[in-house]
Amino acid sequence: MRARDDGAALSGEPGRRAAVERLREAILGGDMAPGQRLVEEELFDLTAEGLVERIPNRGARVRVITLDEAVAITECRMALEGLCAAKAAERVTEAQAGRLRELGEDLERSVADGELLKYSALNHELHRLIREMSGQTVAAALLERLNGQLVRHQFQLSLRPGRPQASLPEHLAIISAITERRPAEAEAEARRHLRSVISALLEEEA
Repeated sequence: MRARDDGAALSGEPGRRAAVERLREAILGGDMAPGQRLVEEELFDLTAEGLVERIPNRGARVRVITLDEAVAITECRMALEGLCAAKAAERVTEAQAGRLRELGEDLERSVADGELLKYSALNHELHRLIREMSGQTVAAALLERLNGQLVRHQFQLSLRPGRPQASLPEHLAIISAITERRPAEAEAEARRHLRSVISALLEEEA
């Protein structure tokens, strides 16, 4: 696969970066399945991020995340998401609070209308916005890396019957705590939500 920029071929380091970024987006977007073979030569960055694994004498492939790994990653997310929620509650502006409330209404509407893909997209947007609002750039960077490894599990959970109805009140509780500037409660609600995700992952395996 050749890296291109506006139709023109890139070479050297710019070409490598463009190719790696396109591949990263494809993996994070769920366009490439776990175990899928890869032919890119420059995969060091994605290997370090845990998105790609190298198989001796067989090349590289999209890394398969086991259930145990998914649970362990989500446990790490619990601490980091809780931190970001607390920081967001401390820093939230009126404009940001309004945006969160709108997101909450959109989440409710998507569940009521049975639009699971829209709910999944709004879910990701909510977590992204909280990370951004928190100002905790280290935690946010770590979460982006961890979330990238969970994209397949997250997508499957979002489409499971009844899951959006279960997670909606958890998301609304997080929104309420942040917009009302209650950091301790925001952290507790974020952790409670991630514990629910772990339970759902384990139920899926059972």
